[in-house]
Amino acid sequence: MDASREFVNNVKRVIVKVGTAVVTRSDGRMALGRLGALCEQLKELNLDGYEVILVTSGAVSAGRQRLRFRKLVNSSFADLQKPQVELDGKACAAVGQNGLMALYDALFSQLDLTSAQLLVTDNDFRDPNFRSQLTDTVNQLLDLKVVPVLNENDAVSTRNAPYEDSSGIFWDNDSLAALLALELKADLLVLLSDVDGLYSGPPSDPQSKLIHTYVKAKHQTEITFGDKSRLGRGGMTAKVKAAVHAAYAGIPVIIASGKETDNIIKVLKGQCVGTLFHKDAHLLAPVKETGAREMAVAARESSRRLQALSTQERKKILLDIADALEDNEELIKIENEADVAAAQSAGYEKSLVARLALKPGKISSLAKSIRVLADMEEPIGQILKKTEVADGLILEKTSCPLGVLLIVFESRPDALVQIASLAVRSGNGLLLKGGKEAKRSNAILHKVITSALPEKVGEKLIGLVTTREEIPDLLKLDDVIDLVIPRGSNKLVSQIKESTKIPVLGHSDGICHVYVDKSANMDMAKQIVIDAKMDYPAACNAMETLLVHKDLLQNGGLNKLVNDLRSEGVALFGGPRVSALQELNIPATQTFHKEYNSPACTVEIVDEVHAAIEHINQHGSAHTDCIVADDQKVAEVFLQQVDSAAVFHNASTRFCDGARFGLGAEVGISTSRIHARGPVGVEGLLTTRWILKGSGQIVDGDKGVVYTHKDLSIVS
Repeated sequence: MDASREFVNNVKRVIVKVGTAVVTRSDGRMALGRLGALCEQLKELNLDGYEVILVTSGAVSAGRQRLRFRKLVNSSFADLQKPQVELDGKACAAVGQNGLMALYDALFSQLDLTSAQLLVTDNDFRDPNFRSQLTDTVNQLLDLKVVPVLNENDAVSTRNAPYEDSSGIFWDNDSLAALLALELKADLLVLLSDVDGLYSGPPSDPQSKLIHTYVKAKHQTEITFGDKSRLGRGGMTAKVKAAVHAAYAGIPVIIASGKETDNIIKVLKGQCVGTLFHKDAHLLAPVKETGAREMAVAARESSRRLQALSTQERKKILLDIADALEDNEELIKIENEADVAAAQSAGYEKSLVARLALKPGKISSLAKSIRVLADMEEPIGQILKKTEVADGLILEKTSCPLGVLLIVFESRPDALVQIASLAVRSGNGLLLKGGKEAKRSNAILHKVITSALPEKVGEKLIGLVTTREEIPDLLKLDDVIDLVIPRGSNKLVSQIKESTKIPVLGHSDGICHVYVDKSANMDMAKQIVIDAKMDYPAACNAMETLLVHKDLLQNGGLNKLVNDLRSEGVALFGGPRVSALQELNIPATQTFHKEYNSPACTVEIVDEVHAAIEHINQHGSAHTDCIVADDQKVAEVFLQQVDSAAVFHNASTRFCDGARFGLGAEVGISTSRIHARGPVGVEGLLTTRWILKGSGQIVDGDKGVVYTHKDLSIVS
């Protein structure tokens, strides 16, 4: 739970207001999926004991859609040629309210929940008796577990446009919701919009950032509002005014996106969703917020200062980081053990806990890999190609850093060290977001590493993102972040790819295969299979599927491999051919596309090498695959035709690792086909630029320019 949202523990009565832009689609029709998700969330809250009141917009828009269609059906061609008069909003409201409430009733009925309609007008609230009766009616409905659904009765409202005037008690459904929150003594008001919350400027502007906690003294002069709602009356300006009014009267308000299917539940779980308005906001907000953009810009500026250093100065930074890690090993160990204990108490899977733990000797190993990295050839400014374009005009293609990297990783705190050292070596700025399960480990490792950075570069070269709520803001910064590398589950990678325009480099699964051919040396095959599965079962380069040639069934080779794996404690699941063999007693797998991350694997029989290749290319994840065979021709076919980032012959899949490849470290293993593939070390974090050196040459329509395009030797 976010510290600023702890007040939700005391919430009992909730008012949820949903705007027209949420309940309708862009074409004006009802957004059935969003309405269904809304009703399901209200049902869940009702079951959990919350008193839920819904304030809904959308009647005018729904009615307008129906009346336009009816008018079109009843019009002649000649009628359609005439100027079309805009439909009266009150008539639209009268038609639409009927359909809107019928839809809510149908949805709630499907969830075994009863709803009640209450329509109010501005003038109603001038009558104290009405206010008292409204409160009594709503309280009775809530006692009966009924969801009251309120809307302004636009069809008979006597207020004329403009909607806001000095005599109004409320002006739209946002201000109605705020008024009801006060009148009905709600504990929380949630205003659902078509954007994620209140931004510092128009949400479409990449410079705008989401404000998590609204502080009136700070934000009211800083915010630039965009256009009002495409369908409703007020837009964000109206929501903020209503939210401020309710919040400073003592009722917390959260503006959040109604397009997300679970935001109301997240709000009541205390997650940092949307924008909070609270009378004590100045106490809840951080003393100094470092926004996503500021963090990314600071990393870029620091990276440029890092690039300006000499090779020896950059090398010294890495050596200082290695020393700092070893000097603080005990402190790192204490924080990591606390993370591991918390993860075990929380019931995390054993594979995750295994990746979380920094085993004995790990810090020394990391320090050693950093020193190896420091001793590698300088990667920045290397001349990759040199060409004489024309006489006295020399073109050089050189290596340079990408800029700013955003790495999102799960579980493994050692990844932070590897990634940070690679960023320093390659001259890149870096933003890191680790999993919450490694929060303490990541914090101490980040502190140790950044404390070793010289003042002229600055600690902001490597930023640590501490909450997942900051990720959406960072993923929008395609103008200052140059590459995103997610390291984690398939779900994590897919979510990031769908949420950003920034290039994404990474792999989503590590479904690695070992194929044992009929020509294989079986003693060698046993060693490779056991190592590939059991050296580190939770690693992405661990074997997840064992494929065996059909002849091994006849000569006993398959049976031996099965017994060897079982003796190591590996749980086996069979493909159709293996699970059909009663003598092996292996249960059928549900899918070949399975990454176990534990002592378990799938076993299947194939006819020959081409069948193995077809299986791998169809069911694998293009990570790392291996053949065990003495037949060189068969092995060569496998090596050439398996379409994976790494393909091995007679060697364990566990060798697919940046340090083992001699890269010093890796930011991850990429299964992408563009930019970098396989273990991504320093080279994968570099791009190129062109440097042209002349002596006054001009193009002038290419008159008098004699192009030679001669390759020149590169002198190191």
